[in-house]
Amino acid sequence: AVRRDGDLLLVESDAGTQAARTVIVASGSRFTTLGVPGEEAFLGRGISHCASCDGSFFMQKPVIVVGGGDAAVDEALHLTHYASSVTVVHRRDRLRACASLRERGRSERKIAFRWNSVVRAIEGADGVERVLVADVASGQTATLDAAGVFIYAGLTPNTELLGDLAPLDARGQIVTDLRMRTRVPGLLAAG
Repeated sequence: AVRRDGDLLLVESDAGTQAARTVIVASGSRFTTLGVPGEEAFLGRGISHCASCDGSFFMQKPVIVVGGGDAAVDEALHLTHYASSVTVVHRRDRLRACASLRERGRSERKIAFRWNSVVRAIEGADGVERVLVADVASGQTATLDAAGVFIYAGLTPNTELLGDLAPLDARGQIVTDLRMRTRVPGLLAAG
């Protein structure tokens, strides 16, 4: 945690508390999770956030990509080199990806789209076997067979350590000026 004490900033960690006049926060971000049953249990056993890292584990098996932005479509295209089929599950009725990726995704024969849908659960025994999806309007559910699920639902900034010390934008990122300074004297953010 980071907190202010007079003119100093105190950084508290497992190693103790350090005082400084200037602190640069470069805490990175983590993959946004879906928060559905099975997601945590199957991480590394069918759930991944990196198609280029793990795509080859799904040779000639059906996979699902969750998301509709550039990363989701780009990774879905990469997975077509390995998977028997790729189903993109997206909560909207159109992709947010750039025009060239949208076109490439729509023209790829191995890619199918499940529009206006969200993942409700990821199920299986030793690994992912199926995914329960629901239509966002009707709530109607369907089960899709899948050996892998690649989640591209965005990134969540690791800013909890600041508490309410510095303002955050709507996406949870630290607000800075062009010189990476926050409104708190001595507190800068990068990344």
